[in-house]
Amino acid sequence: MERLQKVIAHAGVASRRKAEQLILEGKVTVNGQVIKELGTKVTNNDRIEVEGVPVNREAPVYFLMYKPKKVISSAKDDKGRRTVVDFFDHIDKRIYPIGRLDYDTSGLLLLTNDGDFSNKLMHPRYGIEKTYIAKVKGIPEREKLKQLERGVRLEDGKTAPARIKIQSIDKKKQTCIIEMVIREGKNRQVRRMLDFIGHPIMKLKRERYAFLTLQGLKPGEIRELSPHEVKQIRALAEHGRNAF
Repeated sequence: MERLQKVIAHAGVASRRKAEQLILEGKVTVNGQVIKELGTKVTNNDRIEVEGVPVNREAPVYFLMYKPKKVISSAKDDKGRRTVVDFFDHIDKRIYPIGRLDYDTSGLLLLTNDGDFSNKLMHPRYGIEKTYIAKVKGIPEREKLKQLERGVRLEDGKTAPARIKIQSIDKKKQTCIIEMVIREGKNRQVRRMLDFIGHPIMKLKRERYAFLTLQGLKPGEIRELSPHEVKQIRALAEHGRNAF
């Protein structure tokens, strides 16, 4: 048996907190009966509806994808462009990406049908580390990199401190390869941070998500997370640990 709000969240209907709100507002029924108690537990045989819509209780699945460039990080696109979900035609479950990588960014992306899991990973409180490799125009001065390490003020607020490391410099072409580790997920954050210091990105890739990497994958390939990896990443989200 599981708590009702957890089942609703796992089904991707709403976050755990929003599910609790829906229950308190009397918008959830179990076997036709309105439920307003947050402690209510349900079984796999119970029929759950939220605002009259049945909750589809699929078994949770968790995937890691090497997202190629020129692919949209969503379930569908109104412009008809290819999306990450198009790579999962062989999966008979409704899955969606956890967060997003923009159209021109490649790299590691997680996908699931577990709404509660997704909401926890995206919550800014836990600060899960994400590692990016960026090729930028010009060679940044050390003081500019220190600005990024301290945090810079963008239009939607100041960024949290980042870890920066220069991987290589091409003086002839006047380009630089930078590794950046951040704990946030603001829209196009890495690009905007590097624009802020005057070194726009030419190429961007997310290489790590916490302890997860792209090892063994080529662009467009996917793999299912192991039960042990799911347990680790869930513990990280619940307790804010970045090291294992």
